Amino acid sequence: MRLSRIQEHLTAHNVPFQYYEEDDCGSITFVHKGLSYHIWEYPAPERGAQSNVRSAGKSEDYDENYEDRILEVLETWWQ
Repeated sequence: MRLSRIQEHLTAHNVPFQYYEEDDCGSITFVHKGLSYHIWEYPAPERGAQSNVRSAGKSEDYDENYEDRILEVLETWWQ
């Protein structure tokens, strides 16, 4: 299972999501406050992720420590 800490975070905050995994890459889609979000992993050797969690209308790439960086953004939603 990929992106496990993000999945745990969403579950802890009662946010339903869909998780898919293919070729050792995780993909999460979910809706929060009426907006659609995604987190898509890139395969190795480029390992990273693309997500629109910072701004629902704009995707951005995350490289090193991508799961930590995405979690930092998600944690601001409940402060």
